[in-house]
Amino acid sequence: MRLQEDAIRLILGLKIKQLRSEKNISLTDLAISTGISVSYLNEIEKGKKHPKPSKIAVIADELGVTYDYLVSLQLSKRLQPVGELLQSNILSELPLEHFGLDISRLLDLFATAPAKLSAFVNTLLEISRAFDLRVEQFYFSALRSYQELHDNYFEDLELEVERFMEAHGISPEQTPSYVQLAGILENSFNIKIATETFDQYPELAPLRSIHRPGVTPLLLLNPNLTEQQRAFAVAREIGFEVLQLKPRPHTSTWVKVGSFEEVFNNFKASYFAGALLLNRDRLVQDMQTFFAQPTWQPNMLLQLMENYSTSPETLLHRLTSLLPRFFNIKQLFFLRFHHDVASDHYSLTKELHLSGLHNPHASFLNEHYCRRWISLTLFGEMDRQKLAGQLEQPLVGIQRSSYINSTNEYLVLALAQPTESLNGTISIGMLLNENLRRKVRFLDDPAIVHRYVNETCERCPALDCLERAAPPVILEKQLWQEKVMQTLDKLKG
Repeated sequence: MRLQEDAIRLILGLKIKQLRSEKNISLTDLAISTGISVSYLNEIEKGKKHPKPSKIAVIADELGVTYDYLVSLQLSKRLQPVGELLQSNILSELPLEHFGLDISRLLDLFATAPAKLSAFVNTLLEISRAFDLRVEQFYFSALRSYQELHDNYFEDLELEVERFMEAHGISPEQTPSYVQLAGILENSFNIKIATETFDQYPELAPLRSIHRPGVTPLLLLNPNLTEQQRAFAVAREIGFEVLQLKPRPHTSTWVKVGSFEEVFNNFKASYFAGALLLNRDRLVQDMQTFFAQPTWQPNMLLQLMENYSTSPETLLHRLTSLLPRFFNIKQLFFLRFHHDVASDHYSLTKELHLSGLHNPHASFLNEHYCRRWISLTLFGEMDRQKLAGQLEQPLVGIQRSSYINSTNEYLVLALAQPTESLNGTISIGMLLNENLRRKVRFLDDPAIVHRYVNETCERCPALDCLERAAPPVILEKQLWQEKVMQTLDKLKG
């Protein structure tokens, strides 16, 4: 939102609409008396048009106010909270257009009850400050909501990938290699690839890639990336070029988030990369074969990763797009956990929930995630195999997770990928319902462990849990509150 220019238009529209309402003048009556069409007046009131000074003067005369009052940013006491909102940076941070929301309709809502809605917005801001929610967290939350709104499937991006593959002679039956994609990036888009810069600047070690714009653009790749990671980084860069995405981030991973548009365009380029590396029709057929097995076959997932030359994260994240669309598995979640090998700390660094906020989900309250989740138990198996020198490939895990005091049960597939300093697990959980039973034949395989789980240790009633990492302090407080309320009700008589 170009704040100053948009604010001037929107405030003018709000003033005209409020004055017209106070004087019981219809749009049609104002159009007749001013000689300005109803449709144009409507656009002015919505903040979409800013009329010439001569027309503003005519409108001011008919509404019984001065020209200077209409064009100033001064608002009546009733509309003052709306003005404060417009002149803050809140609306500029909201990606309203991506959710089909019109800023003028939102402001119209504020204008009807400005004090109450302004107080509501301020309350949300206070909550965000209390939990130290930064602007970038809001951007990523907004992006997740957008993905969930569309079941994380975007046909327009799929078609762009198909056109690109056809134009460059890439067969859908074969996964393009890093060398093949690097050649396309350099020859078709004039972007060269280098790795030397990372050796010169040790502070860049956490980054996967850097895009350096200029007359001769350069894609700098971290030399420690795996072949799969290099292929994804180049495919993502091709996505930026093919889709002509600007503004865009110039690093991966993120260093500083500039705007929601950067986050949104990065998502589009990453989606393009995933669709390019894991062909939609081919992967759907492979997953149909996998789900049709009468027993759980973990090696088939490993074979899928090898066939597509992909990482655990890219594979499972791609499934969050295809399972809802082609298998009607819409109630699912995707989680990425990291575990610092030097501590007992687990962090949920990426999540996506389709058709509702499923358990588990991120906690900003420093609580301890349930150690019974396959996403976390896989870390222990990873550590054991690393110590024994037996970890030569990603680990695969599966679990049927039932939530304590809930009817929800999920089939959770998890993959673990170790590194020297940071272990990670990727998991996808699918709500166990009749549709899943029809689609997944191995669901009742006795080899699949069934465990009762919860969100965090602090909220869990399983007092005999051997994996407990913290006492149930939040649960105990809730039980105490309930007991006190019951006692107070008795005392009432």
